[in-house]
Amino acid sequence: MPKPSYPQPVPTPRSRPSSKDVAQLAGVSTATVSRALNSPDALDPDTLARVRAAAAKLRYVPHGGARSLRSQRTRMIGAVVPSVEYALYARTTSAVHQRVSARGYSLVLAEHHYDLDAELRVTSQLVQHGVDAFVFVGLDHHPGLFSLLDDYGRPYVLTWGVDPLRRHPSVGFDNHAAAYQVTRHLTDLGHRRIGLLSAPLQGNDRGMARGAGMRAALADAGLELDPRHVQYAPIHLDTAEEAMMTLISAPDRPTAVVATNDIFAVGGMVACRKAGLRIPQDMSITGIDNTDLGATQTPGLTSVRTPIIEIGHAAAEQLMARLEGKDYEAFQSFPIEVVYRGSTAAPEYD
Repeated sequence: MPKPSYPQPVPTPRSRPSSKDVAQLAGVSTATVSRALNSPDALDPDTLARVRAAAAKLRYVPHGGARSLRSQRTRMIGAVVPSVEYALYARTTSAVHQRVSARGYSLVLAEHHYDLDAELRVTSQLVQHGVDAFVFVGLDHHPGLFSLLDDYGRPYVLTWGVDPLRRHPSVGFDNHAAAYQVTRHLTDLGHRRIGLLSAPLQGNDRGMARGAGMRAALADAGLELDPRHVQYAPIHLDTAEEAMMTLISAPDRPTAVVATNDIFAVGGMVACRKAGLRIPQDMSITGIDNTDLGATQTPGLTSVRTPIIEIGHAAAEQLMARLEGKDYEAFQSFPIEVVYRGSTAAPEYD
């Protein structure tokens, strides 16, 4: 069955509230509104609070330099990511850049460190500076983000997941299935005590989906995740190593660990070597994303190949099509695949 294609007229900025509207609602002059936005210390707290409340109610964002452009088009696309330090987000963003730059667009990069309020704030600033369209990571965002983008007629696409309710254009893969498949691999090998290494879940729907996929696979095998066998840590090798050391020292330690990305998995492998545990004889470890970091370990890391480059290319093509009034595919889900290597085996003891 062919996938639906969505015709998209060239978006034009909608009639947006002005500083005069804010001034009328707040009961002040437009000069006071300007001072509130540019020199807030010059106003008394009560007046400043009234202006900010009025601006928030109207969802007013000053349009900045883009107002002077006759077309109000800058050919800038914004990529707002959780962290530029995480290599996989950087690779997806690079893939976006490759496609848009080849067509004369510029990419503007910003990060929010898993803080959805910060994501809304930085996106508002980019709208103010005339950014035409946006790429975001993940499916869960501040409700005000979509209101802002809708009010200002800014096309956007969510990446690294596909909206199951088909509310927001999205390009990605099934994070739940990724963790389910590697966990099922471990239960099929005979593991019964399986631990979890994950990033913190606040503002991180990818981590939540992967944790849920692991739990679902355990439930299908008649097992449960022992709370003592779960560790959350920032995405770094050293923090992953520390978290794995905690799992190793836990009562009835796991015989296998599902890491929600390859960095956690490799950090876990380092911890096992330092603790004198053999991989996979004493501890099986799996990752997700199938990076070179995991593939070049000894033994190589069993992981899930995810379409991080394909996501970036598809997101770029969708946004450019929408900006240019061409047909586009609003929802794209790419396949994943478990890559089996030497880091997993049946447990030698239970």
